[in-house]
Amino acid sequence: MAKINFFTEDIQYTLKHKTKIRNWVGATITAEGYQLEELNFILCSDEYLLRINQDFLQHDDYTDVITFDHSEALKTIAGDIFISLERIKENAANFKLKPIDELCRVMIDGTLHLLGYKDKTKAAKTLMTAKEDFYLAQRDL
Repeated sequence: MAKINFFTEDIQYTLKHKTKIRNWVGATITAEGYQLEELNFILCSDEYLLRINQDFLQHDDYTDVITFDHSEALKTIAGDIFISLERIKENAANFKLKPIDELCRVMIDGTLHLLGYKDKTKAAKTLMTAKEDFYLAQRDL
């Protein structure tokens, strides 16, 4: 059975609108022609995500999101998306956004990475941002 799960690590946080977020992310996956197996969003602190970045990616910097793809078949989604709530709050303040809007942007960014989108070149980043904006406009929060 396909699932979208929400967890926290080393922080206290209660995510609101879980059903709406599940429906929105699930609809995004379906619209992109993929089938959902299991997707886990793990909300954590800066330090927790820094350790993941160091241990698994050999990067020594803070980030807002790290995505791990566990899919074993083409056109299926199975993965873990780790999100630093501290980065989300800081980014939201810097860009004058509501924290939930920034959290949704990062959730869909991680999901799009699992769907095969990249953001390392200017052209890829432009497409990724357009997809983020498109799917953010689809949400019902």
